[in-house]
Amino acid sequence: MKKSVLGVLGLCAIATLSACSDDKPATTQTDTKPEATQTPVAEAVSATLSSGVDFDNFDRTVRPQDDFYSYVNGGWLKSAEIPGDRTSIGAFYDLREKSKEDVKAIIEEVAAQKDLAEGSDEQKVADLYRSYMDVETLNKLGVQPLEAELKKIAAIENKAQLAEYFAHSQIVGGGTPMAFYIGVDAKNSSRYATHIWQYGLSLPERDYYFNEEERFVNIRKAYVEHIEKMFNLAGFDNAKQAAQTVMALETAIAEHHWDKVAVRDSTKRYNKYELADLKTLAPNFNWDGYLKVLGGDKQPDIIINQPSFIEGLTGLVDTLPLDEWKTYLKWQLLTNYASLMSEELDQENFNFFSKTLNGQQEQEPRWKRGVSSVNSTLGEVVGKVYVKEHFAPEAKARMQELVENLRKAYGASIDELEWMSPETKVKAKEKLAKFNPKIGYPDQWQDYDALVIKSDELVGNKIRASRVEHDRQLAKLGGPIQKWEWFMTPQTVNAYYNPTMNEIVFPAAILQPPFFNMEADDAVNYGGIGAVIGHEMGHGFDDQGSKYDGEGNLKNWWTDSDLEKFQQLGKALVAQYNGYQVFDDLTVNGELTLGENIGDLSGATIAYKAYKMSLNGKEAPVIDGLTGDERFFIGFTQIWRAKFKEEAMRNRVATDPHSPAKFRAIGALSNMPEFYQTFEVKEGHEMYIPAEKQVKIW
Repeated sequence: MKKSVLGVLGLCAIATLSACSDDKPATTQTDTKPEATQTPVAEAVSATLSSGVDFDNFDRTVRPQDDFYSYVNGGWLKSAEIPGDRTSIGAFYDLREKSKEDVKAIIEEVAAQKDLAEGSDEQKVADLYRSYMDVETLNKLGVQPLEAELKKIAAIENKAQLAEYFAHSQIVGGGTPMAFYIGVDAKNSSRYATHIWQYGLSLPERDYYFNEEERFVNIRKAYVEHIEKMFNLAGFDNAKQAAQTVMALETAIAEHHWDKVAVRDSTKRYNKYELADLKTLAPNFNWDGYLKVLGGDKQPDIIINQPSFIEGLTGLVDTLPLDEWKTYLKWQLLTNYASLMSEELDQENFNFFSKTLNGQQEQEPRWKRGVSSVNSTLGEVVGKVYVKEHFAPEAKARMQELVENLRKAYGASIDELEWMSPETKVKAKEKLAKFNPKIGYPDQWQDYDALVIKSDELVGNKIRASRVEHDRQLAKLGGPIQKWEWFMTPQTVNAYYNPTMNEIVFPAAILQPPFFNMEADDAVNYGGIGAVIGHEMGHGFDDQGSKYDGEGNLKNWWTDSDLEKFQQLGKALVAQYNGYQVFDDLTVNGELTLGENIGDLSGATIAYKAYKMSLNGKEAPVIDGLTGDERFFIGFTQIWRAKFKEEAMRNRVATDPHSPAKFRAIGALSNMPEFYQTFEVKEGHEMYIPAEKQVKIW
């Protein structure tokens, strides 16, 4: 599987899977449309100056009123080329590359030290990186590091033991058809609870197993061929038959998966079962053995996110032959660890999951993948040094000020809402006041003392890391909520909202241009990082986040009438985004992307309001020929600059809750009267939406 169990935590990130613009040519101007409004933007010719605007990226053949995204980013889109070892470039992705370079320097500095103390954080970082870079040893070992687990699979004698191995396989990172995890109880946010989430697929999403379009048919064919190649490379028997068996079993599992829209529903996912009642859900499954291996057997209850999936899956456990399940488990083990073994296994794994699925033509340099391995295993160890070297205290102070300004603006906007009753406004502002912002880095760092790292055991290091992480999560049960915990490292270029803790989190690495520029004036920063802050706040009030109160509990705080109005506004936004064409044969999925689209619209709207409030009634200065409002909207649009391989874009539209970057920009701006006023957008312009149909939620 190519997904992490952490993906079930329900975090709403700004760009975990942020998509890109399409590559359609700019629309040709005709006499039937209004003339382009001449603004100071069209006359600016300088390179990046104190405005924080990069004029070199503009495409002035595009009218800003038709496609503001291409107007601001089109020059870059035409000239930028995606390197062979990447599927995307742009604001987010280039900063992520910079973060890798920064972390590499940290790792190499540590690794250059001699006589590192055994068990020290420095020794662990250095030896984990060495174990990844030691290709000669990996080639000699082949699949030998998996032998112990392969013997365990071969020794499974009955379905009761099969259930126990599902649990064990997750603990060692080997893959499992259902994911067990520890998380905050959504209806009692003062306690941790055990959860189960649907899992078990290697293709990106259930529709990949059933869609009859040629592209998906070809992917399924290539996937079966890939499994056969991998089994042959690993020296496993009956590779051809095994590939057919794995595909058939994964397809059977996929039939019971909830679709990508249904799994967003927080209310439908909350299904608490007393342990004794699990037999009513799946009477023949060895729940006692499964939960005992995982350490969840002492809890009185468990939350099943998709009960019908568990019914279907355990039915398959009952009916399918044991040998088929053992073949499936061998595959899960092999595919999860393939990138950490010999070059031939690693390359074949890349050929399918990166090249075929996403269009990536060549692997990243090994050092980049080594950095990613260290980040995923010892992220906060590296993060401590990263913060010291790359995050100034004044940046944190400025961010704290921006967050509070956005909070004030959000409160003022709630007060002004015409569609919401005073009763619901009080509840909304109570939740807003309880947002907990985290900026830069954790106040308390993770402890890695229990993890043993060896310079010649890459797979062993990852298995031990998986065990230690499982134990760390399990230790939360019965204890207080760890409000200090972060779910992203400081060197991560992203941000997130966590509904059960009602927190908004901004790692240090995103606090750089074009998102946050300490050298630029306020307008572009409010359009950039201000919109990111507003986006994460917006998740607290999107179609799912709005179901949680200020304490992080899944609790309705709406009047019936207000909730109905809110849902109608959401439906209008769904319809708007459903109309956006990514390719000739592919549109945005407005239902899948609704939460992120609300976040983007809220982010831009509230950031603009906060910017205007920060001026205290004064006119913003003209800088580089741009008014403050122009700089704000350009700053917002700059952050979505991105370009993707077509295969990767199609994959992301099918699976990603974020709209493609172009529509994240123009979708939000098309609903803002302030944008219309600034750039004189009128009927006949392509971004024009009649005032009565513009969506204003927050």
